[in-house]
Amino acid sequence: MLRGAEAVVDKDLTAAMLARAVSADVLLLLTDVDAVQDGYGTPLAHPIHHATPGELGARGFPAGSMGPEVDAACRFVSATGRMAVIGRLTDAEAMAHGKAGTVVTA
Repeated sequence: MLRGAEAVVDKDLTAAMLARAVSADVLLLLTDVDAVQDGYGTPLAHPIHHATPGELGARGFPAGSMGPEVDAACRFVSATGRMAVIGRLTDAEAMAHGKAGTVVTA
């Protein structure tokens, strides 16, 4: 017997899981911003160009901002040892080569 249930599917975590399942070489999380920003919304905000999962995890990003993307990137890198990049859709090719966005590596 089937029974419905309410659920929320996080697109970023789903992308990370799918990338792991197909053994993707890199995970690109495409957004409308150039890179993850440390101190977003403050005068001290600055882009994070390279980080490890531990470094990003220590900063703590809210769910309403880059939290889901950061979490998905960190999970992918931690599980696979491969690269994940968060950045602007128009920079996708450069991101795939680690030359744009926030590059997350082990």
